[in-house]
Amino acid sequence: MKNRFDTIIFDWDGTLIDSISWIVESLQSAAHLCDFPSPAEQAAKDVIGLSIEQAMQTLFPTATAAQIPQLVAGYRHRYEQFHIGPEHLFAGVYDMLVKLKQSGYTLAVATGKTRAGLQDALHATGTEGLFDITRCADETASKPEPLMLLQILQHTQTQSHRALMVGDSTHDMQMAANANMAAVAVSCGAHPAEVLQQFNPVFCLSQPAELLELIYRD
Repeated sequence: MKNRFDTIIFDWDGTLIDSISWIVESLQSAAHLCDFPSPAEQAAKDVIGLSIEQAMQTLFPTATAAQIPQLVAGYRHRYEQFHIGPEHLFAGVYDMLVKLKQSGYTLAVATGKTRAGLQDALHATGTEGLFDITRCADETASKPEPLMLLQILQHTQTQSHRALMVGDSTHDMQMAANANMAAVAVSCGAHPAEVLQQFNPVFCLSQPAELLELIYRD
C-alpha cells in the first residue's frame, strides 16, 4: 500500500483510544438513571460511532423527545468521570501518528463524538497537533452518512481514491463505502473481525499500530 494514499482518516473511540468499555458503562448508567432497561454490552457497542442523540434513539426506541436529552445528560455525567490521558491510546498509536505525519501524510479524525468531547480528548492525549482536520457528529451528519468524510476530502483537496478510512465499527466501514473510500478495519473496538469483514475492508487489523507495516508495504 506504499504511496497509495495521501490522507488517512481515523475514527477516535475504539480505533485510536481504548475507550469502548467506558462508553458501554456510561450508556448503561444513563439507562439506569432514567429508568430504562440497561442495554446488553454488544447492543451498547453497536451504537458507538453514532452521534449521542442517534445512539440513544437507537438503544431506547420508546424514549420520548423529552427523555432523549435526559439520557444524553445521564451518559455525559458518567462518561465525564473518566479521566483520559496518553496512556489510554492503544499501544504504539502516538508513535504511529507521528511517523505518518513526518512522512507527509495528511491525518484527520472523523468521529461520533461532540466537538467539545473530541477537543478535550485530543488535548488530554497530546495528539491535537498531529491532525490537519477533525470532524465531529454535532457539526455534520452522523455516521454512516458520508458527509464528514466528504468535508475532510474537500478541506484537504484529496480525491476519494487517495484517502483511507480507519475504524473499528460497522458505522465506519459503511461510511467509507458511502464515500467511495477504501477502509481498514481494526478489531480492538466496537465490532469483532468477523463482523467488520462483511464490509470488505482492505485489511482487518487486530491493533491500530499495525497500520504502519501495512502502509509501508511495497
